Amino acid sequence: MPSIQMKRIYEPAAPADGFRVLVDRLWPRGVKKETAGIDLWAKDITPSTTLREEYHSGADSWDMFAVKYRKELLGNPAVDGFVDTIRDKDTVTLLFAGRDTEHTHVKVLSAVLEEKLRQV
Repeated sequence: MPSIQMKRIYEPAAPADGFRVLVDRLWPRGVKKETAGIDLWAKDITPSTTLREEYHSGADSWDMFAVKYRKELLGNPAVDGFVDTIRDKDTVTLLFAGRDTEHTHVKVLSAVLEEKLRQV
């Protein structure tokens, strides 16, 4: 089972990052694709546009967002495909652009991925 880490895309890439995956639906501002050092852009396992907009507008609290996103992930067949992609990696670093590292969708995603990886 891989070790799953989280890191802002604006931090320099490091060998310890292992397999680097961008998990934002939108490409981060100011980051050039040629120098981003990502192995995969996994847009299909990010929060839906509706969910993201509801949270950022203040319509949903962080806790409500986390519950809704978890539900989206558990119903999203792309998550199982992603788990198959990372299963044999030693380290996977989930990259995101947001400044708030406490309230990031990556925490919810990471927890769901770890649960699914343990199910085998």
